[in-house]
Amino acid sequence: MSTAILTGPPAPGSSLDGDLRSLGFDVRIASDAEETGALLATVPAGERVALVDPRFVGHLHALRLALTDPRFPAAAAPGALTAQSAARPALARALTAASGAPAAAATGTLTDDLTGTLADALDADGVTVHRPVLGTLVATVPVDDEARREARAAVEAVDDEAVRLRSAVKAHDGFFTTFFISPYSRYIARWCARRGLTPNQVTTASLLTALVAAGCAATGERGGYIAAGVLLLLSFVLDCTDGQLARYALKYSTMGAWLDATFDRAKEYAFYAGLALGAARNGDDVWALALGAMILMTCRHVVDFSFNEANHDATANTSPTAALSDRLDSLGWTVWARRMIILPIGERWAMIAVLTAVTTPRIVFWALIVGCSFGACYTTAGRVLRSLTRKARRTDRAAQALADLADSGPAARAFARIFHRPGRRGVGVVFAAFGTAGLLFAVLSWPFGDRQAVVAAVGYAVFAGVAVAQPLKGALDWLVPPLFRAAEYTTVLVLAARSESAHALPAAFGLVAAVAYHHYDTVYRIRGGTGAPPAWLVRVTGGHEGRTLLVTVLAALLADRGDDFTLALTALAAAVALVVLVESIRFWVSSGAPAVHDEGETA
Repeated sequence: MSTAILTGPPAPGSSLDGDLRSLGFDVRIASDAEETGALLATVPAGERVALVDPRFVGHLHALRLALTDPRFPAAAAPGALTAQSAARPALARALTAASGAPAAAATGTLTDDLTGTLADALDADGVTVHRPVLGTLVATVPVDDEARREARAAVEAVDDEAVRLRSAVKAHDGFFTTFFISPYSRYIARWCARRGLTPNQVTTASLLTALVAAGCAATGERGGYIAAGVLLLLSFVLDCTDGQLARYALKYSTMGAWLDATFDRAKEYAFYAGLALGAARNGDDVWALALGAMILMTCRHVVDFSFNEANHDATANTSPTAALSDRLDSLGWTVWARRMIILPIGERWAMIAVLTAVTTPRIVFWALIVGCSFGACYTTAGRVLRSLTRKARRTDRAAQALADLADSGPAARAFARIFHRPGRRGVGVVFAAFGTAGLLFAVLSWPFGDRQAVVAAVGYAVFAGVAVAQPLKGALDWLVPPLFRAAEYTTVLVLAARSESAHALPAAFGLVAAVAYHHYDTVYRIRGGTGAPPAWLVRVTGGHEGRTLLVTVLAALLADRGDDFTLALTALAAAVALVVLVESIRFWVSSGAPAVHDEGETA
């Protein structure tokens, strides 16, 4: 239970007391400045507290946005202010200062705009006060009867439930999601909210539905493929619903952000595995295509993450390419076209579902690989052009984020210390590209198990260390993590494909999935403001260069025993998965990191 303090008796006929109680607040009424401070002091330190002007007139959803969003330590709207435990000391100081002001001391009352005064004081005290965009929603403190009548008329003119439903839809979504899912999924979200379901429960239901879809695909029967396509679409509807429920009911959580992000990858990769198993039942081995599609998708996402982190807080962050993109955004049709051609999750899952139902797994994977390759080339080329034409200064924070995304293990870090040269910048991407190209050339050109591949892997570790020896502040240094991902994942794919074991590719699929989870988890921790996973985890898992070297050594030692190589890959996959999953679950269950969610459409 949270506590709301009305800073005076409510106006006659006001429903403010009931509105606050419906939002879960225990309402108390103060008569003057001294009593307001006294009531604030009685609220337990760990509780959220709200101060509300008794003259407040506005929509219930305006109060909900201002007072119940758990993502912010403090939030305010006209006539209303809330503070969570972290901001409570600053609120107490601000209230003491406001109560001691000359006007308050003379009259025994607080200032006319108490909540606004306190919100400004919190900002000045270093507490960032979130002020939600209300759009057409009304939140005001009328000063006389005429203003009150006008405010109430404005409230009656706007349906706040319609605004609430519209705001539940994520801003800037894809074409398929916007026009084929969100028009009805928002109502499913409302249905869930009214029955007390949580976003995490809906997220879990989406995962279970996708896993059942993967099981149907694994049957290899046409009926199973049709059921898999339908269930995959249903899973995506639920995937949209969980975020809309979070925005509709303002039920954000750290655990919810983690589940929503990681389950998307788990669902998609499980479905890939189901398709590969189904194809194998019909004598078609598509594990290489399944693994290739997973690698392509993961590397593409790493490009997105790295570019965004590199430019998150860059100064002078402009370029002619960005200006052209802004001009294209002014033409409505180009916005949808550009969103669709990169094959976002809605379009991608729709394509997978339809092709699964009517074609074969081999066609599904080739369509995925071609479509995602085109989207990856389009987005990467645009970002390279932006990076080369902008005059941006990247911060130490951005360089650290890229270093964390690089996932450098003990070997790379040792070589980085050896080759560290103060003042040299902008060459990280060059060494990463050379190391990646040399390694992939070796594993593709030389026979499976050739000892020269081990030499190439050692050289890759050296180049990887040199690449991160200096801060990653160069114009294209955001490409370093994607290059490392491509090197590691593709090496595993090629060595497994060229081995003599029929089951090496499924084992490689499991290994890459486990490592990819670790890399996605690193991204979500950085986004949550908690930094990278602990250094011990990177050391234990070897870093990208350590795992790559280990796999090439295993291939060389077990070249004549393909089944033993498969067993080694399986054991490595299980070990990595166990370590990263246990540590990740421990962190997210106990973490105090704020949830990260996209906002809905502005009301």
